[in-house]
Amino acid sequence: MPSSLVTAAYVFAGVLFILSLGGLSTQETARRGNKLGIVGMLIAIVVTALDARVTGYQILLPAVLVGALIGAVLAARVAMTSMPELVAMLHSFVGAAAVLVGFASYLDPNQTLTGTEAVIHQVEVFVGVFIGAITLTGSLIAYAKLKGSISGKPLMLPARHAINMGMVLGCIYLGTRFVGVPDPTAVAAHTAVQPLIIMTAIAGVIGVHMVMAIGGADMPVVVSMLNSYSGWAAAAAGFMLSNDLLIITGALVGSSGAILSYIMCAAMNRSFFSVILGGFGTAGGTAASSASSEPQGEVVSVNASETAEMLSSAQNVIVIPGYGMAAAQAQYPLHEIAKTLREAGANVRFAIHPVAGRLPGHMNVLLAEANVPYDIVLEMDEINHDFPETDVVIVIGANDIVNPGALDDPSSAIYGMPVLECWKARTTVVMKRSMASGYAGVDNPLFYKTNTRMLFGDAKKNVEAILGELREQSKAA
Repeated sequence: MPSSLVTAAYVFAGVLFILSLGGLSTQETARRGNKLGIVGMLIAIVVTALDARVTGYQILLPAVLVGALIGAVLAARVAMTSMPELVAMLHSFVGAAAVLVGFASYLDPNQTLTGTEAVIHQVEVFVGVFIGAITLTGSLIAYAKLKGSISGKPLMLPARHAINMGMVLGCIYLGTRFVGVPDPTAVAAHTAVQPLIIMTAIAGVIGVHMVMAIGGADMPVVVSMLNSYSGWAAAAAGFMLSNDLLIITGALVGSSGAILSYIMCAAMNRSFFSVILGGFGTAGGTAASSASSEPQGEVVSVNASETAEMLSSAQNVIVIPGYGMAAAQAQYPLHEIAKTLREAGANVRFAIHPVAGRLPGHMNVLLAEANVPYDIVLEMDEINHDFPETDVVIVIGANDIVNPGALDDPSSAIYGMPVLECWKARTTVVMKRSMASGYAGVDNPLFYKTNTRMLFGDAKKNVEAILGELREQSKAA
C-alpha cells in the first residue's frame, strides 16, 4: 500500500479515535463512541498490516488471529464486576509492548541512524522502556489488588519516598550511560545494552513499589493513572517505530487518562501527588477506625419488609450504589424496584459519586447493563441539593462516599472530600453485610444518625426480598 494512502488512513483513524473519546464522555453516546473506536482500530490494524514495509505475514497473521480470539473470549466471559481487573491487565499488556518494542528497536540490525538521529532514537527507546516497565509491573499489582489476590492495604516501607527517588536517580544515571553510545555494534559485546536492561529492572521495581504503597481507597484513581501511563507508553512506542498514528493514539489516551485522574482527585479533594505518594486507605472490610474508641451511637436495624413499606409510601427516592452492589450483582433487581416504584408514580433516581466502585464510571456501566434509563442516573453535583426533599434514600454497598465525617470531622482521614449528603433526607436505609469500614478505613457517623436504618445481609438477596414485598403490595392494592 502506498505511503500516501497509509498516511490518509491514519489521519482518518485518528479522527475516529477523537470522536470516540468525545462519545465516551456521556452515557447516551458511549455506545456510539465505542463503535467509532472499534472502526478506527480496525482501520489502523489493516492499514498497518498492508504497509509495504511490513513483511513476515506467516508470523503476523497467526498472532493477530490468536490475539483476537483471546480478546473475544475475555470479553464474553469477564463479568462487569470484574471489569476493573481486566482494564488493569490490559494496561500491563501496553506496558509490556512498549518494553519489547524498545528493545527490538534498539537491537534491530538494520538500524542505520547515526549522529543526532541516533541519539534521539536512543532517548526515545530509553524513555519508552522506562514508562513501559513502570506501567507493566504497576498494572499487574493493581490487577492483583483489585482481584483480591493481595491486600489493598498500602505498603508503608520506611523512607519509601527516598527509595523511589533513589531508583529514579539511578535510572537517570543509567540513561546517561546508555544515550550517546557512538557504536551501536557494541551491543554485541553487551556494553551498550546493559544500562537499558538494568534500568528496565529498576523501573519494574518502581512500578511495584509505587502501586503497593497506594491504598484501596485510591484504586479508582490508580486505574485512571495507569490508563494515562499506558497511553504515554504507546506514544513512546510510536516514536520508536516512527508511526504517526501510534503517537496520536498514545497521546490521546495519555492526556485523557491524566485529565480523568485529575477529575477523580478533585472529587476526593486530594492532589494527584498525594495519591501517587500513597498511604491512604485499607484493604476494605476491616474494623473502622475513629478518633474515639467509643461507639458513636445506636444502630437501628430494619428488615426487607419494613424497607419495602417505606419505599411504597415514598414520593421521592434516591438510590446510591457502591462497590457492594457490584460485588453482589444487585443491579438487576434494583432496576426492577426502580421500575415498580416509577410505575406507581414515585420519582426514583440514582446518585453516582465520581469515585464509587473500583473504576471510573463503574456504577454507570453496571446500571446501563441492567437497562436503567440514562436520564435518571445523575452525578453528585446534579443531585446533592435534592436530598432535603427526598423521602427515602437507599445506600447499597457504598460507604466512604456517604460519610458525613468528610464534611464535619477535621480529624477524619477523608475530611474535605465531597460526598453525597444522603443524611439530609427524611430516611436513609443503608445496605451492608456488617459494620465494617470502607476502603478509607474510617468509621461512618451516618450509621448512627436517628434517621438512618441499617439493612444487613447480602445486597442482592435483600433487594430481591424488597422487590417481592413491593410486588405483593402492588397485587394487594
